[in-house]
Amino acid sequence: MTNIKICGINDIPTMELCHALNVNWTGFIFHPSSPRFVSPEQAAILHASIPDMSKNGPARVGLFVEPSDEILEKTLGTVPLNILQIYASFNRALEIKKRFKLPVWHARGISSSEDLPVSKDINGYVIEAPKQSGDTRPGGLGRTFDWSLISHWNAPSFWMLAGGLTPNNVQDAIKTCTPPAVDVSSGVEDRPGHKSPILIKDFVKKVRERA
Repeated sequence: MTNIKICGINDIPTMELCHALNVNWTGFIFHPSSPRFVSPEQAAILHASIPDMSKNGPARVGLFVEPSDEILEKTLGTVPLNILQIYASFNRALEIKKRFKLPVWHARGISSSEDLPVSKDINGYVIEAPKQSGDTRPGGLGRTFDWSLISHWNAPSFWMLAGGLTPNNVQDAIKTCTPPAVDVSSGVEDRPGHKSPILIKDFVKKVRERA
């Protein structure tokens, strides 16, 4: 079965819905330029909205862009996170994994098959479209890439497909490249930063139908 991550959660009803739908991961974005940004304090409130969240419900992923150790320390001291999703160099992602003793997913933009990761030293990869000139943030831009580039990829570790996924295209994506997991953010919103319960339910339904 294809696992599901709903990223960019910033309100309690969406958190509760993800819990009710039994998705695998919920994502908090700690990057200020994102319309889905939450502070560590806001994320802690969202975390606390689900009783006994540490033992029940989706695992919590924190998304960081070029984070300093100080930012990571402050965030982890405020809200419990299970996984760190890192937009930075691969070496920096490895440093973070070693220092903070948490699983790290490294985000990778793919333009060609030569961009596909080969290292087993990281816990997982988030595979998405590459950042383009003029982008103010990585991810959450509704941009897909050529999924056939990864259709025969022998992945060195866990990975998930991200970038431009919606209820309308996720079944095609799964058929093309059979990802272990899919990651959606803007594709289940009715406006930037505002999740649509209808779209979330439809996305989860489509993934599970295909899986």
